[in-house]
Amino acid sequence: MPSFSYKAVDRVGQQARGKLDALNEVDLELRLRRMGLDLITFRQVQTGTTAPKGAVTRKDLINFCFDMEQMTRAGIPLLEGLRDLRDSVDSPRFKAIVSSMLEDIEGGKMLSQAMAPFPQVFDSVFVSLVRAGEQTGRLTDVFESLSNALKWQDELAAQTKKLLIYPTMVFIVVMGVLFFLLAYLVPQVVSVLKTMRVDLPIQTRVLIAMSDFVVSYWWVILGLPVLVFGALIAVIRSNERARYLFDYAKLRIPVIGPIIQKIILARFANFFALMYQSGITILDAIRTSEGIVGNRVIADGMARAWQQINAGEALSETFQNLGMFPALVIRMLRVGENTGALDTALLNISYFYNRDVKDAVEKALKMIEPTLTLVLGGMLALILFSVLSPIYEMIGNLKI
Repeated sequence: MPSFSYKAVDRVGQQARGKLDALNEVDLELRLRRMGLDLITFRQVQTGTTAPKGAVTRKDLINFCFDMEQMTRAGIPLLEGLRDLRDSVDSPRFKAIVSSMLEDIEGGKMLSQAMAPFPQVFDSVFVSLVRAGEQTGRLTDVFESLSNALKWQDELAAQTKKLLIYPTMVFIVVMGVLFFLLAYLVPQVVSVLKTMRVDLPIQTRVLIAMSDFVVSYWWVILGLPVLVFGALIAVIRSNERARYLFDYAKLRIPVIGPIIQKIILARFANFFALMYQSGITILDAIRTSEGIVGNRVIADGMARAWQQINAGEALSETFQNLGMFPALVIRMLRVGENTGALDTALLNISYFYNRDVKDAVEKALKMIEPTLTLVLGGMLALILFSVLSPIYEMIGNLKI
């Protein structure tokens, strides 16, 4: 945003000088007038040609939706409300985006049209809901629903991190301990065993071979996973077939895969209910949902659902044919269609998945923690047994 050096006068005739950020001369004059000053002269001292760096967080969007909800509910004109909101935003990146939106709206665009050029902040679902709110006159309800949906997404992201971070950290610790034992401890013990000149059991010889490999090729062990991971990421990003197989594999991971599928379907159910409530048609809602599920396998299922509904099939029958939704969800959809309360049925489905995901995450954590502990304990016990068994055997053969 441009910065202006100004000279102004207050109501009693005292001169004031300073510097202020504004979009243009008119915006500068309006800002000074709200400060009780009348503009005399000004000079632009810095241009805003370089967009501020930094990301717009989900918290920024939640605050934006809450402020927009309160503003529209109070009947504050859109332009005035956005100007006040721009001045209260902390993120330089988001402030620049709101400023650009203000310019577009002043030029005659609708709010949804002003949001559309920023898909990295306002995705297709966000823009579609705002457009539907403008068309139906329910913009306040839309921003309230978006605020609640973003808060739910924030909680869901926290649950997902909770599910993945613990096993990842334990895996790293286990691998670190194993690497230390094989690279440092086992060679020390092997040198002692060699001086004793005893016959080594098979498990000890295998352990020594593993230790020799780690000591000789540690750089391969550390570097190969990084290279493989980087190559996989590059292939997945550049090849649609590889991306599809990767998404399919994620859904088939034991314990975690079904939870990931539930999280994706919970996100779909939440936004599908939100879009339908806002007046977006079922076909448009499903088409938009293809881009928000974040999984090629489930997105292909949504594309097939769109084709079947477009051909005249009922929503409940279509979802049943996909084979991704449990019987209870299909039954709730069927009841909603028969009673004409499909919006209520969709909200019930969203609530059902929210509870299901929370329970599934808690159960998975309770199961993963002891499993990883047993795995770590078993690996340590195996190493100790392999190291100590020849020593015990030698002591047993001693004649007193």
